[in-house]
Formats: sequence, structure tokens, C-alpha cells
Amino acid sequence: MERGNDTTRLVSGPKRFFLRSEDRQLVGRMEQGLEDVERRIVKESTSADSVTNAATRYLVEAGGKRVRPLLALLASELGEGVNDGVLEAATGVELTHVASLYHDDVMDEADTRRSVTSAHRIWGNNAAILAGDILFARASMIVSELGQQAIMIQAHTFERLCLGQLHETLGPDEGADPIEHYLQVLADKTGSLIAAAGELGVLLGGAPDEYRVAVRRFGECIGVAFQLVDDVIDLRSTSDELGKTPGTDLREGVPTLPWLLLQRQAETDPEAAAVRDEVKRLLADDDTLDQALATLASHPVTDEALTQAKAWAKDATDALKALPAGHVRDLFVRLADYIVSRSH
Repeated sequence: MERGNDTTRLVSGPKRFFLRSEDRQLVGRMEQGLEDVERRIVKESTSADSVTNAATRYLVEAGGKRVRPLLALLASELGEGVNDGVLEAATGVELTHVASLYHDDVMDEADTRRSVTSAHRIWGNNAAILAGDILFARASMIVSELGQQAIMIQAHTFERLCLGQLHETLGPDEGADPIEHYLQVLADKTGSLIAAAGELGVLLGGAPDEYRVAVRRFGECIGVAFQLVDDVIDLRSTSDELGKTPGTDLREGVPTLPWLLLQRQAETDPEAAAVRDEVKRLLADDDTLDQALATLASHPVTDEALTQAKAWAKDATDALKALPAGHVRDLFVRLADYIVSRSH
């Protein structure tokens, strides 16, 4: 659900929560850093032959919020600030994220991504998977130059990305809580990479090592909050607003938190069970898909999902208490507020 493909859009997120005049120098460094990272992403996603080049640059050129590079840059300000190592780490993390989107779209059979046709719909599943693999490889090569600790962070994060996708595909074990399983999938698939971005920023920005735990916790919690907000947005937005077809997960049988909350409520509440059955019936017919989404969007469980997103965002900001007070910590907090406010 990420849109935008130029420098102005890349920094529009930071401008929306970097509001105070005393933050202007920091804002300038963030904007300059994001522009530098964007140039590096384009360079690293470029290939010599035209077919590979078109595929690997496809989703890069479609744009994105660049939340992960931003977090790496901001975390580095807890130390000596942005340097070449931080910029390289931010580039590697974003390439890893973009690569995962190629694979996700194949597995989810998604038709669109970032307001454009999904890569696998243009080049086929095999080419899309291989394009993602190439970007994963290039991200690994970038991080391999940043030292042993950075390599371990990247490797551990990549494992979690794969485990999250695998667990989402297989579903919860028999007897397991579906909601707890879903939240762990979000932590692995989204939270882990955002956490890695922040941790790499601390590490390569020369900040005190003890800050890594707090920033990692912030990143993981805000990643879960980000996806839970997306669950709500996915029900309450149009295709033009999303850059993709609304309700893609539900249409493909992949649960989201509002749906899981409705299922849990339906176990003891006949009215909720009736709504669940009605949504199921509407989802089964292409002509009534939008009605199914509207029914679920208007149910109280969708507001409950947003409440849980806000709780995860609070957990994220609570983790920041270990960081020194000041503008950098304040901006971490406002980043969390910005992510949650996307639903309004």
C-alpha cells in the first residue's frame, strides 16, 4: 500500500511529522539522506541487460514510503549521524523489502502493487521470483561490506522474513490461537525488517550499543502497528487510494485482524456469527465483493483492530524511554503517531 515515485513524495512523509522549526536541520539531513538512498537504490537495482533491468527496477520505480531507510537515518542521529555506512545499510534494507514484495505478490496472486500491475502479471511467476532473488542478492552484497554485526542482523532478519511467510502460508498449528499466530506473522514479515533498519542505524551511526535494544523493539512494534492499520485501510479505502485492489487478502482467503476478531466473537455471539456468515457469502461472489468489505469495515471489530494498532504503537513509544530525551526521540514518537494516523 505504498505509493509515490519521486523525491518530493519520498520526503512527504517526514515533512508531515517533522513539524517544529527547531527540527529543520534534522529534517534537512533526513531529506538529503533519503534522496541519496533513492539514488543508490536505483543504481543497485539496475542491470546490464534490458529484460533483467526492466524487471528488477520495476517496483523500485513504482515508489514507496521508504519508512525503513528513514528509520535507519533517524536512528543514526542517536550517534554521530548519517554516514556512508548508514546510507548503504538503508539501501540494503529497502532493497530487501522491495525484493520481498515480488515474492509476496506471486504467493498472494496479487494483481496490483503501488498502483501498477504486479510484476508477475507482466513477466510471469518465475521471472518475478528471480527478480526478487536478484535484489535479495544485491542487498546481501551491500551489507556484506558493513561488518560482521551488520551481516548477522541482515541474515537473522532474512530468516524471519521467510519464517513469517511460511507460517502465514501454513496457518496456525492445531489448537493455537489464530490471532496470536497472525500477530507473530506480522512481527516476522514486517516488524523484523523495520527493526533491523533502526538497529543498523544505531550500529553504523556510532550510537551507544545499549540503544540497539530500544530501537529494535520500537521497530518491531511499529511494524506490527503499521500492518494492523493497513488491515483497516484495506477495508475502508478505494483502489485509487490504496494503489491496489481493496481487500486483496480477504479475497484470497488470507485472514486479517478484523476478520479474525469477527471469527472469535462469532464463537459466542450469534449476531457476530450471522455477520461472519454473511461476509463469507458475499466474498464468494465477484459481484458482491465490495459489499462484503463494506460489511466488515462497518462492524465494530474493525475499530477494535485499529485500537490494537494504537496499542502496538504505544508499546513502540514506551520502548523509547531507554533513549535520551531530545529531538531525535521526539521524532521517533511522532513517526509512530504518523503511522497510526494514516487510517484517519
